[in-house]
Amino acid sequence: MGVLIVGGTVTLVALLVQRAGGDGGAAWQAALEQPEGARIGGVSASESGIGVWVQRPDGDRVLVVDPKRGRVTGEIRLGR
Repeated sequence: MGVLIVGGTVTLVALLVQRAGGDGGAAWQAALEQPEGARIGGVSASESGIGVWVQRPDGDRVLVVDPKRGRVTGEIRLGR
């Protein structure tokens, strides 16, 4: 009887951990699709998004990337 209790408890804990873990931290990619000569000047992250500072020949900008989808959701152009 004790073996059944221990086995059931271990199985329950294993299932809870597996289901609570989500996707296991799966990696994603985002293509920023910038013109030739562009380079990343910096990156900053928060809970709601990732800001990528891109230095381009036609002017700097900050791209806002959705961390859940891996897509660019906004762009801020920096004036000179």
